[in-house]
Amino acid sequence: MKALAHPLRLKVIVALNDQELSVQELVEAVGTTQSNVSQHLTIMRDKQILSSRRDANQVFYRVGDCKVLDLVSLTRNIFCNATHSEN
Repeated sequence: MKALAHPLRLKVIVALNDQELSVQELVEAVGTTQSNVSQHLTIMRDKQILSSRRDANQVFYRVGDCKVLDLVSLTRNIFCNATHSEN
């Protein structure tokens, strides 16, 4: 859970959803630097949250287990609904 706790990492997971994206596509999707994205990708890959593959000079990432997507979706629904019901 700690590896998913950072807001940028959650943005990456949401951007990947059930598709594979290159590092550059992820940089554009989350709106930060390549260096920053790469650091977070490495953490999530090391924790086996993400899988990667190299194709020539590009690295592509995808969520390694669809249960991670389910967890993020459930968490998002709980906290978004709790925030909206308080207003």
